[in-house]
Amino acid sequence: MTPRTRCGAVGGALRGALHGTLLFLAAAGINSALRAAEPLVAATATASPATASPAPASPAPASPAPASPAPASPAPASPAPSSPAPPAASSPAGVTNLQLAWQNWVLNCQGCHRLDGSGSDATAPSLAGTVAKFLWVPGGREYLARVPGVATSPLSDADLAEVMNWMLWRYDREDLPSNFQPFTAAEIGPLRSRPLRLEAAGMRRDLLSKAAASGQP
Repeated sequence: MTPRTRCGAVGGALRGALHGTLLFLAAAGINSALRAAEPLVAATATASPATASPAPASPAPASPAPASPAPASPAPASPAPSSPAPPAASSPAGVTNLQLAWQNWVLNCQGCHRLDGSGSDATAPSLAGTVAKFLWVPGGREYLARVPGVATSPLSDADLAEVMNWMLWRYDREDLPSNFQPFTAAEIGPLRSRPLRLEAAGMRRDLLSKAAASGQP
Protein backbone atom coordinates (compact mmCIF):
# COMPACT_ATOMS: atom_id res chain seq x y z
CA MET A 1 0.00 0.00 0.00
CA THR A 2 1.38 3.26 -0.93
CA PRO A 3 1.72 6.09 1.57
CA ARG A 4 -1.10 8.05 -0.07
CA THR A 5 -3.34 5.07 0.18
CA ARG A 6 -2.57 4.62 3.84
CA CYS A 7 -3.18 8.30 4.52
CA GLY A 8 -6.52 8.12 2.82
CA ALA A 9 -7.53 5.12 4.81
CA VAL A 10 -6.49 6.77 8.09
CA GLY A 11 -8.30 9.92 7.18
CA GLY A 12 -11.44 8.02 6.42
CA ALA A 13 -11.22 6.17 9.69
CA LEU A 14 -10.75 9.41 11.58
CA ARG A 15 -13.68 11.04 9.85
CA GLY A 16 -15.89 8.07 10.68
CA ALA A 17 -14.82 8.16 14.32
CA LEU A 18 -15.39 11.88 14.55
CA HIS A 19 -18.83 11.60 13.01
CA GLY A 20 -19.82 8.90 15.46
CA THR A 21 -18.51 10.95 18.34
CA LEU A 22 -20.58 13.92 17.26
CA LEU A 23 -23.69 11.80 16.97
CA PHE A 24 -23.11 10.41 20.47
CA LEU A 25 -22.58 13.84 21.94
CA ALA A 26 -25.68 15.15 20.25
CA ALA A 27 -27.80 12.29 21.60
CA ALA A 28 -26.31 12.70 25.06
CA GLY A 29 -27.09 16.41 25.03
CA ILE A 30 -30.73 15.83 24.05
CA ASN A 31 -31.14 13.24 26.81
CA SER A 32 -29.59 15.56 29.35
CA ALA A 33 -31.90 18.35 28.29
CA LEU A 34 -34.92 16.10 28.60
CA ARG A 35 -33.85 14.93 32.05
CA ALA A 36 -33.34 18.52 33.14
CA ALA A 37 -36.79 19.47 31.92
CA GLU A 38 -38.59 16.62 33.71
CA PRO A 39 -38.77 18.43 37.15
CA LEU A 40 -40.27 21.50 35.49
CA VAL A 41 -42.90 19.43 33.72
CA ALA A 42 -43.75 17.58 36.95
CA ALA A 43 -43.99 20.83 38.93
CA THR A 44 -46.27 22.31 36.32
CA ALA A 45 -48.49 19.22 36.38
CA THR A 46 -48.81 19.17 40.20
CA ALA A 47 -49.20 22.91 40.69
CA SER A 48 -52.60 24.10 42.03
CA PRO A 49 -54.87 25.20 39.27
CA ALA A 50 -55.35 28.90 38.90
CA THR A 51 -57.95 30.21 41.24
CA ALA A 52 -61.08 30.87 39.32
CA SER A 53 -62.40 34.37 39.43
CA PRO A 54 -65.12 34.54 42.12
CA ALA A 55 -68.63 34.66 40.82
CA PRO A 56 -70.16 38.06 41.23
CA ALA A 57 -72.03 38.38 44.51
CA SER A 58 -75.76 38.27 44.26
CA PRO A 59 -77.21 41.76 44.66
CA ALA A 60 -78.76 42.44 48.06
CA PRO A 61 -82.53 42.24 47.96
CA ALA A 62 -84.06 45.64 47.49
CA SER A 63 -85.63 47.13 50.58
CA PRO A 64 -89.40 47.08 50.31
CA ALA A 65 -90.94 50.44 49.49
CA PRO A 66 -92.49 52.10 52.55
CA ALA A 67 -96.19 51.61 52.77
CA SER A 68 -98.18 54.62 51.72
CA PRO A 69 -99.74 56.31 54.75
CA ALA A 70 -103.48 55.96 55.10
CA PRO A 71 -105.28 59.07 53.95
CA ALA A 72 -106.11 61.35 56.84
CA SER A 73 -109.74 61.59 57.76
CA PRO A 74 -111.14 64.92 56.68
CA ALA A 75 -111.63 67.42 59.48
CA PRO A 76 -115.24 67.91 60.41
CA ALA A 77 -116.76 70.94 58.83
CA SER A 78 -117.13 73.91 61.11
CA PRO A 79 -120.72 74.63 61.93
CA ALA A 80 -122.21 77.70 60.39
CA PRO A 81 -122.14 80.68 62.73
CA SER A 82 -125.39 81.28 64.51
CA SER A 83 -126.75 82.96 67.59
CA PRO A 84 -125.10 81.52 70.71
CA ALA A 85 -127.05 78.73 72.33
CA PRO A 86 -128.41 79.16 75.85
CA PRO A 87 -125.95 78.28 78.64
CA ALA A 88 -125.85 74.57 79.44
CA ALA A 89 -127.55 74.07 82.80
CA SER A 90 -130.77 72.77 84.27
CA SER A 91 -133.83 74.77 83.33
CA PRO A 92 -134.58 77.67 85.67
CA ALA A 93 -137.73 77.70 87.75
CA GLY A 94 -140.82 78.65 85.75
CA VAL A 95 -139.29 77.67 82.36
CA THR A 96 -140.76 74.56 80.74
CA ASN A 97 -138.97 74.99 77.40
CA LEU A 98 -135.48 76.44 77.78
CA GLN A 99 -134.83 76.54 74.03
CA LEU A 100 -138.06 78.38 73.28
CA ALA A 101 -137.50 80.92 76.05
CA TRP A 102 -134.01 81.63 74.71
CA GLN A 103 -135.31 82.01 71.14
CA ASN A 104 -138.03 84.43 72.28
CA TRP A 105 -135.38 86.43 74.12
CA VAL A 106 -133.16 86.61 71.01
CA LEU A 107 -136.01 87.69 68.75
CA ASN A 108 -137.75 90.18 71.08
CA CYS A 109 -135.26 91.44 73.70
CA GLN A 110 -131.63 90.90 72.71
CA GLY A 111 -131.65 93.67 70.08
CA CYS A 112 -131.90 96.35 72.78
CA HIS A 113 -130.39 94.63 75.82
CA ARG A 114 -127.56 93.02 73.81
CA LEU A 115 -126.20 89.50 73.89
CA ASP A 116 -124.50 89.89 77.27
CA GLY A 117 -127.34 91.86 78.86
CA SER A 118 -125.21 94.99 79.17
CA GLY A 119 -127.68 97.24 77.32
CA SER A 120 -126.79 100.87 76.68
CA ASP A 121 -128.00 104.33 77.59
CA ALA A 122 -129.35 104.80 74.07
CA THR A 123 -131.37 101.58 73.90
CA ALA A 124 -132.20 99.82 77.16
CA PRO A 125 -130.68 99.65 80.66
CA SER A 126 -128.34 96.90 81.78
CA LEU A 127 -129.71 93.63 83.10
CA ALA A 128 -126.48 91.77 83.89
CA GLY A 129 -125.83 91.68 87.62
CA THR A 130 -128.75 94.02 88.27
CA VAL A 131 -132.16 92.73 87.19
CA ALA A 132 -132.80 90.33 90.13
CA LYS A 133 -132.13 93.10 92.65
CA PHE A 134 -135.55 94.61 91.86
CA LEU A 135 -137.05 91.58 93.60
CA TRP A 136 -135.44 92.61 96.89
CA VAL A 137 -137.80 95.55 97.47
CA PRO A 138 -141.59 96.14 97.34
CA GLY A 139 -142.78 97.24 93.93
CA GLY A 140 -139.76 95.83 92.14
CA ARG A 141 -141.50 92.72 90.83
CA GLU A 142 -144.37 94.78 89.43
CA TYR A 143 -141.91 97.19 87.83
CA LEU A 144 -140.25 94.39 85.83
CA ALA A 145 -143.58 93.33 84.29
CA ARG A 146 -144.68 96.90 83.48
CA VAL A 147 -141.58 98.38 81.76
CA PRO A 148 -142.40 99.35 78.16
CA GLY A 149 -140.35 96.59 76.50
CA VAL A 150 -142.12 93.88 78.52
CA ALA A 151 -145.65 95.29 78.64
CA THR A 152 -145.82 95.93 74.87
CA SER A 153 -144.12 92.67 73.76
CA PRO A 154 -145.93 90.66 71.06
CA LEU A 155 -145.39 87.47 73.10
CA SER A 156 -148.27 85.76 74.85
CA ASP A 157 -148.59 86.07 78.63
CA ALA A 158 -147.34 82.50 79.06
CA ASP A 159 -144.31 82.95 76.75
CA LEU A 160 -143.53 86.33 78.30
CA ALA A 161 -143.58 84.88 81.82
CA GLU A 162 -141.06 82.20 80.73
CA VAL A 163 -138.81 84.82 79.12
CA MET A 164 -138.88 86.85 82.36
CA ASN A 165 -137.94 83.79 84.42
CA TRP A 166 -135.17 82.83 81.93
CA MET A 167 -133.82 86.42 81.91
CA LEU A 168 -133.56 86.56 85.72
CA TRP A 169 -131.77 83.18 85.80
CA ARG A 170 -129.48 83.93 82.86
CA TYR A 171 -128.26 87.41 83.75
CA ASP A 172 -128.44 87.69 87.55
CA ARG A 173 -129.11 84.32 89.17
CA GLU A 174 -126.65 85.16 91.95
CA ASP A 175 -129.00 87.89 93.22
CA LEU A 176 -132.24 85.90 93.06
CA PRO A 177 -133.90 85.84 96.50
CA SER A 178 -133.99 82.43 98.15
CA ASN A 179 -137.80 82.64 98.24
CA PHE A 180 -138.16 83.64 94.58
CA GLN A 181 -141.44 82.62 92.96
CA PRO A 182 -141.41 82.42 89.14
CA PHE A 183 -143.60 84.73 87.09
CA THR A 184 -146.76 83.14 85.68
CA ALA A 185 -149.09 84.01 82.83
CA ALA A 186 -151.84 84.85 85.35
CA GLU A 187 -149.54 87.41 86.99
CA ILE A 188 -148.09 88.91 83.83
CA GLY A 189 -151.45 89.58 82.16
CA PRO A 190 -152.82 92.18 84.61
CA LEU A 191 -149.47 93.87 85.15
CA ARG A 192 -148.62 94.37 81.48
CA SER A 193 -152.02 95.96 80.94
CA ARG A 194 -150.67 99.00 82.88
CA PRO A 195 -147.40 99.78 81.10
CA LEU A 196 -145.02 102.39 82.44
CA ARG A 197 -144.06 105.32 80.26
CA LEU A 198 -141.86 108.27 81.09
CA GLU A 199 -141.85 107.42 84.78
CA ALA A 200 -139.98 104.17 84.16
CA ALA A 201 -136.47 105.68 84.38
CA GLY A 202 -137.11 107.45 87.69
CA MET A 203 -138.75 104.38 89.18
CA ARG A 204 -135.74 102.29 88.19
CA ARG A 205 -133.30 104.57 89.99
CA ASP A 206 -135.47 104.67 93.11
CA LEU A 207 -135.91 100.90 93.31
CA LEU A 208 -132.20 100.17 92.81
CA SER A 209 -131.32 102.69 95.52
CA LYS A 210 -133.67 100.95 97.94
CA ALA A 211 -132.25 97.55 96.96
CA ALA A 212 -128.70 98.73 97.69
CA ALA A 213 -129.82 100.04 101.09
CA SER A 214 -131.56 96.76 101.96
CA GLY A 215 -128.26 94.89 102.11
CA GLN A 216 -129.62 91.75 100.45
CA PRO A 217 -128.91 89.02 99.93
